Amino acid sequence: MSGTGVNFSFPIRDLTTAGPRLLTFGSSCKRVQSRGEAMPEEAVGRPRSRHASILDVAALAGVSAATVSRSLRGRGSVSPTTRQRVLDAARELSYSASPHASGLASGRTTTVGIVAPFIGRWYFANAVAGAADALAEAGYDVLLYHLADVAARDRFFERMPLARRVDAVLTMTMPLTEQHTLALRALDMPFVTLGARIPEVPCVRIDDAAAMRTAVHHLLHQGHEQIAMIAGIEDDRQFGFLSSAARRLGYRQALRAAGLEPRPELSVAGAFGIEGGARAMAELMAGPTLPTAVVAEYDELAIGALRTLRQASVAVPGRISVVGMDDHEMASVVDLTTVAQPVRELGARAARLLLELLDGTLAGDVDQVMPTRLVVRGTTAAPIVRAVDGGC
Repeated sequence: MSGTGVNFSFPIRDLTTAGPRLLTFGSSCKRVQSRGEAMPEEAVGRPRSRHASILDVAALAGVSAATVSRSLRGRGSVSPTTRQRVLDAARELSYSASPHASGLASGRTTTVGIVAPFIGRWYFANAVAGAADALAEAGYDVLLYHLADVAARDRFFERMPLARRVDAVLTMTMPLTEQHTLALRALDMPFVTLGARIPEVPCVRIDDAAAMRTAVHHLLHQGHEQIAMIAGIEDDRQFGFLSSAARRLGYRQALRAAGLEPRPELSVAGAFGIEGGARAMAELMAGPTLPTAVVAEYDELAIGALRTLRQASVAVPGRISVVGMDDHEMASVVDLTTVAQPVRELGARAARLLLELLDGTLAGDVDQVMPTRLVVRGTTAAPIVRAVDGGC
């Protein structure tokens, strides 16, 4: 995907199957079917029953259109009596809720903007999917903005195309400058972040430093002391993703808490993905000391490290243990020990916070830290040899 700020709208509707259309030619008209064939003449001009609208339901129930919308979605502060009255009115009128119609009635677009980088990558694809599913259940569409580099991000915030297109905004692990944050606040609409904490903005995230400490503690408890780290090299350092810095901090904290000082030669970095992890592991193996264990900033790097080790016939976990982070779908395939985070649920929970903001039911400044968990598989065990100087 390019970094041009291309947007996508979900769900995509097939307008070619939308049923009969009315084509007008001068002062006469003929009703045609969606494939273009003429309907029977006796059907032309036949009175057509009007579908009930959200305003009809509101009038029958004696409430506002917004109350109808909240009642039918099962959200917001609507009393059970009022909700039942709305449901009875909708049933009597055979009303089928239309997100577009209810949006027009309430002055909303029934669309949420999601701003995310690198949407082709596993983490972002799953986070967006989780958010989109939760929003779809509530009757909202998604307008997705893909910002794959700093230039695309800055152009987006300069143009700020969200105004009058969406009802709320969700940003995904996007480190934002004060200027970017002010631009979002100026929209005067609900705003939630996933991953990157911004003062006074509701946030859903994990504790990345704590997650990395869990990974290192697992190795320490098995008796490892020579523990290396493979960190990720950012595609664009100006993005400044906070999770990377936090995970590196967690690695150092865990070692120092065990009385071990991090050693520069045991920290290497690789570009995003499996190839980056493979090259970083090769760099470690060429160094003066081969550690007994390696922890990677994320699973793709760990999977690459495993490939290099197995190609070099280095036993895993016999000679060296490997731990990843995130629990990528491929982690179980390669039997990788990792620290799992609930990525889809993170996206879904962030979306639900937005819905609560839209309904006016979210109280206070929320900073929800979701739990992570250690998943022990076949790439870690107690060390059987000490670290060897000069390679393996």
